[in-house]
Amino acid sequence: MATYSFAEVGGAISGPGGNITIGAGSGAAEEGITIERTEDANTMTIGADGEVMHSQHAGNSGVVRVRLLKTSPTNALLMSMHNAQRLAAGSWGKNTISIRDHYRGDIVTCREVAFTGPPSVSWGKVGGLNEWTFHAGHVDSVLGGGEPALTI
Repeated sequence: MATYSFAEVGGAISGPGGNITIGAGSGAAEEGITIERTEDANTMTIGADGEVMHSQHAGNSGVVRVRLLKTSPTNALLMSMHNAQRLAAGSWGKNTISIRDHYRGDIVTCREVAFTGPPSVSWGKVGGLNEWTFHAGHVDSVLGGGEPALTI
């Protein structure tokens, strides 16, 4: 059976105003990072006679969610980056997010990335988390085969 550990997940967002670690070592919350596609890659149309037509979509956009502990210093870095990019339209949507699971071989690269805005903020009995959401114009993914060969 293969092994997974978030400690092996490296990630960064880079763009105008910063190059910030968002993987292991960033103060990630238990919920970690999620990347989901904006739309399906296919639409199936069923004809009057029951025949089907598949329409392949060219888009590969997505939504990235990075969940950080309330106390993570990465929140301040992301807020600063967000605020700097809001000052000039030419800086908006110019980020790249890269996520890599070094052990399993997964690699995801998101290009033309924009902040959706700052996270919703709450204060309560328990510190909780801040969820940063980004829109990515292009998401390219490679899922690795699992455990790499051991080299001694």
